[in-house]
Amino acid sequence: MTDAAATAATPGDDTDTETDFVAATRVFYDAIAEDYFDRFRAGHAAQPLERAVLAAYAEFVRGSGGGSGQVADLGCGPGWVTGFLDSLGLSVFGLDLSASMLAVARREHPGLRFEQGSMLELDLADGTLAGVVSWYSTVHTPADRLPALFAEFCRVLAPGGHLLLGFQVGDVHKHHDQPFGRPVSMTFQRRRPERIAELLTEAGLTLVSQTVRAADEQAGESSPQAFLMARKP
Repeated sequence: MTDAAATAATPGDDTDTETDFVAATRVFYDAIAEDYFDRFRAGHAAQPLERAVLAAYAEFVRGSGGGSGQVADLGCGPGWVTGFLDSLGLSVFGLDLSASMLAVARREHPGLRFEQGSMLELDLADGTLAGVVSWYSTVHTPADRLPALFAEFCRVLAPGGHLLLGFQVGDVHKHHDQPFGRPVSMTFQRRRPERIAELLTEAGLTLVSQTVRAADEQAGESSPQAFLMARKP
């Protein structure tokens, strides 16, 4: 799942017209989109706890009755979470930086809406969404940009709307160099759930739940996974 990045590079990056780490993230995921889809196509379907968290989130959103009733899956990547939330009855659309990722999402989920853009600057009016999902897309946002990002999430949520975050837990970031043999690199930033909860509170949101599961070593994970849900009062 993709949006604003910490570190990524490839020859010929053009970052003159937008923030460097945003442009770099676009380049990274454009380069690996099909490889990423083939490698991780099982997605959340292989993880029962993830499915349960998303199902619980859908219930909270349906019960809130906030805004337009729409949910934005920000940094949607190939659209796995977008499609799953749609199957749960939510009115959901996806947004991503990467045109290549969006091409995969549109191919795999032809009945859903996917748009290109940055979750740091959403082209949405204040208070219009019933829900925002950022499923492993904040892992590319530098720590000093998280307050502004969470404030943007809060801005577009209607009163009573819900936010769901998924991310890896830890203090040591993980760097991927030339994944799938592609000439790009990326640093994935791990976070502490308690710190993310503090930042969400500072952004004006109220924590609803905090779920952490152990790393699934059989799936190649090296760190626990966290899922935080918050509500706009």
